[in-house]
Amino acid sequence: MRKYISIIAGVFILAIAILIAVSFIKNKKKKKPPTEKITKTVFVQTVKNKTIPLTITTSGNLKAKNKIDLFSEVQGVLKISSKDYKAGTGYQKGETILSINSDEHFTNLQSLKSNLYNALSAIMSDIRLDFPEEYEKWQAYLSGIDFDKPIAKIPETKSEKEKLFISGRKIYTNYFQVKNLEERLRKYTIRAPYDGILTEALVTPGSLVRQGQKLGEFINTGIFELEVSINTEYSHLLQKGNSVELANIEKTKKWQGKVARVNSKVDQASQTIKVYIQLRGKELREGMYLEAGLVAKSETNAFEVARNLLVDNTNLYIVQDSVLDIVEINPVYFNNETVVVKGLTDGSKVITKPVPGAYKGMRVEIKN
Repeated sequence: MRKYISIIAGVFILAIAILIAVSFIKNKKKKKPPTEKITKTVFVQTVKNKTIPLTITTSGNLKAKNKIDLFSEVQGVLKISSKDYKAGTGYQKGETILSINSDEHFTNLQSLKSNLYNALSAIMSDIRLDFPEEYEKWQAYLSGIDFDKPIAKIPETKSEKEKLFISGRKIYTNYFQVKNLEERLRKYTIRAPYDGILTEALVTPGSLVRQGQKLGEFINTGIFELEVSINTEYSHLLQKGNSVELANIEKTKKWQGKVARVNSKVDQASQTIKVYIQLRGKELREGMYLEAGLVAKSETNAFEVARNLLVDNTNLYIVQDSVLDIVEINPVYFNNETVVVKGLTDGSKVITKPVPGAYKGMRVEIKN
């Protein structure tokens, strides 16, 4: 009895195993469901090659082209003037910026003028006798001496004898002493060499000014210069007179300038050269930080794309028959955000935004 039961149990277990094996085989032979192909949407731009100006972008701080430091060449007390001697005060060309008390110097000048006048008066009778033909000349000069005005140029002598006579009476000595003090008297007053503004004032009215002391700084607000550094790689492209577009940091204001000078010396540390851009504008201020775009040259048959579209810096993705293709290009010049390239065919459709996971042969859909 036990023998039959064992045989029946074995047959039952074998049948179950066969059923399970057949089920596994059937499931294995079932076809997997087809993978759904995903078509990504891309934005494109049609290539149209043209002449593109290569712009070198750089920046720097603005400086007044005409700027002078005011120093005193004489000593004295600073006088009170019609305008406050303070930073921010504007002056017209020829207007007095500051003046130093010159009473003592003026008195010495008048004394020397008196000496010259007396010396000329003492020799007039001798001139009448020895040089009668020159008498009127010297008499007119003597009569024209005005103690409140600069002395006129001394008359020229027509003979060596006359010259020795005048020199022996120390007329030339007295004349040049007067001219020396007159010239020094002008230094007690500092006048504006051009229209501008006082940007620094280091003294106040009533204070004692010493010879050689710095008094302030004066600039011309009509014309400015921007000093920028350019890589030596592009130095041969820059020329005097090249146009430059400048803007403030916020890009809210723009100005037009031009290259005034290009320094030929190369900075050894940075391997750059200095370029000086000249510009004008009412809203310009010394010390402003400006960005400049220097047009170095123009590249023909070129196209400009975003830098983040480059693949290994030498390739670009284009769309051809709804499929991504990759083409080799020649990058000519890199800007901050774009790159000028050559090698694209007119009419090609270049993607304008990077496609995640892009590869050659990828099916895409163009979105306008």
